[in-house]
Amino acid sequence: RRQRQMCIRDRKGSFPMSILIIAEKPSVARGICSVVKADSKKKGYIEGNNYLVSWCLGHLVGLKYPNDYGNGWQDKWSFSQLPMIPEKWLFKITESTKEQFEVLKDLMSRGDVTEIICATDADREGECIFRYVYNMVGCRKPVKRLWVSSLEESAICKALQNMKPMSDYDNLFSAGFSRAKADWLVGMNGSRLFSCRYHDRLNLGRVQTPTLAMIVHRDNDVRNFVKQKYFTADIEYNGCIFSSARIDDENTADSLVSACNGSTAVISAVKHEVKTVNPPKLYDLTSLQRDANKVYGYTAQQTLDCVQSLYEAKIVTYPRTDSQYLSDDMEQSTLDIVRIIGNVFQFGSVANPDISRCINNKKVTGHHAIIPTANIGTADLDNLPATEKNILSFIANKLLCTSALPHKYESIKITAMCSGTEFTANGRTILENGWKNYTLKSAENDEIKQIPTVTEGQQFTISASKSEHFTSPPKAFTEDTLLSAMEHAGQENYDENSEKKGLGTPATRAGTIEGLVKKGYAERKGKQIVATEKGVNLINVVPDEVKSAQLTSDWEMKLQQIENGEYSADRFMAEIEDFIRTLCEKYGSADSSVSFGNNAPIGKCPKCEGEIVKGKFGYYCKNKCGMNVSKVYGKELSEKQIIGLLSGKSTSYTANGKKNIILPEVFENNYNGKTYYQWKTERSK
Repeated sequence: RRQRQMCIRDRKGSFPMSILIIAEKPSVARGICSVVKADSKKKGYIEGNNYLVSWCLGHLVGLKYPNDYGNGWQDKWSFSQLPMIPEKWLFKITESTKEQFEVLKDLMSRGDVTEIICATDADREGECIFRYVYNMVGCRKPVKRLWVSSLEESAICKALQNMKPMSDYDNLFSAGFSRAKADWLVGMNGSRLFSCRYHDRLNLGRVQTPTLAMIVHRDNDVRNFVKQKYFTADIEYNGCIFSSARIDDENTADSLVSACNGSTAVISAVKHEVKTVNPPKLYDLTSLQRDANKVYGYTAQQTLDCVQSLYEAKIVTYPRTDSQYLSDDMEQSTLDIVRIIGNVFQFGSVANPDISRCINNKKVTGHHAIIPTANIGTADLDNLPATEKNILSFIANKLLCTSALPHKYESIKITAMCSGTEFTANGRTILENGWKNYTLKSAENDEIKQIPTVTEGQQFTISASKSEHFTSPPKAFTEDTLLSAMEHAGQENYDENSEKKGLGTPATRAGTIEGLVKKGYAERKGKQIVATEKGVNLINVVPDEVKSAQLTSDWEMKLQQIENGEYSADRFMAEIEDFIRTLCEKYGSADSSVSFGNNAPIGKCPKCEGEIVKGKFGYYCKNKCGMNVSKVYGKELSEKQIIGLLSGKSTSYTANGKKNIILPEVFENNYNGKTYYQWKTERSK
């Protein structure tokens, strides 16, 4: 090391020093390079101006799986392994990105690197991504944290001038690490425990399972809903319908209609009230995902991917935020952006924009609301993908609406008396359209109901009729309504001043939904997201402790408190470990009274005519003739595809952009999941 230092002395005898900056992705690293003037590309990093800028490619290091610990956890799943609670948490390098880890390891170990800047995403996950690598390398060099909510050069410059030592973010890391360990303990132990208990391979998760339980519960409500008929008596005057209160008995409704028909009604009250609807709050990630799903049908993950891409293109600010407010130092720059929006988009311009109502320092913790950056004025927006254009339009439009005047209207309620019964009609008159002048028509659809001008005491002859109504069934979840349910889970009396609880965080909810779909526990039907039979079966057999939204949201609140320095991470982990021990003790025995899955035959074996049923590792013949189907041509098929092949129908799959046909006779030689090449070779012989 001494010889290396001697070799890099400059002519004055001093040591040139380098600062290593580590971003989360190459695209972010390139944005930082333009600020620090690093422009010499190397393998896995960029160098220049005494800076080395590299990246993590997401998680380069993660927690080891149970099989990697030994302790008998690598053996066949059994109750005797449980609970699995590591004495020391172990990490491993992700195999697919091992090369980039080695790049970072070498850079961290270089003698000329005297300081490191952590520039991963400014949230729990980003903090863990960096620290896992830093700790795995065993690096002890000083680290500063770059905390930035926009990749504009001006924002990065400002952030570089206001960096804090890594120790200031220890609570953030504690919250992220605690979440990872809690997910490991609940997911790994819960999956093994209930798989052994019910003799089937089940997959449980700390956030995933309560979310699935909400979907199953909603589906049950929809399925078991029994609509109820009710009636109203209606009277008409000058084209306006006045309706009675709900009447459950049809004979009572008929009697009231008979009594009123052709008689005189008297206006007993006319109530005018001016109401104000303030402009909407800005977008956080969840509210943006909800609107994008409601209007365009985008999944939560699609919206997150789009806004992440816009962020990396320096067009919008940091996306994974749970705040809908801005900090007071942003007022002038945001006003400038509002004016740019008026020039770039076709929403119109706000004459005197007012940003003050969305300024609230107390509601901006890690990151402020999602807004466009000033770069929208110069960026080539026409070449953006359609999905990104739509998301950008939402974000820009929301900021424009937020800066506009309130919407004001006059609410009018008229009450008429006839045969001793009250009949009411409601209407409204817009006084000042305000921010609704600028809303996207697809997102706003106000229905204006006009009613005639009347005075108290006015009398009129009426005709009466009966209207038939039905109670409305609950609606299946869409991703819009599911995200809302996840956000407010465990909050019986929610208001905007409530401490945030909910299931997961804005950054993780999309992944939770995608995980349920990928694992076959839920499926999308148009905009709806519903539980599959597999998902229903899982929720039916697991106990309330595992699927409780209240318990999981309480844990989420404690993670937030750990991040804020208000709760002990050690205490939180002790609670999780106690929960796991109690769970394993309570349910640590087989339960043969419950059959988790449907093991009905799906077809006849092409080899021996035996019954094909589903097992843990694919479909097999009950006659044990050797027929075992998990993959065809190396491609994993769905149950529907396999049923079709067994019944003589061909199916297809797409690989590398090419459609491939699988013929029914593939089963003649596709025992034990042979690849296409093995099958083709054997068949040619």
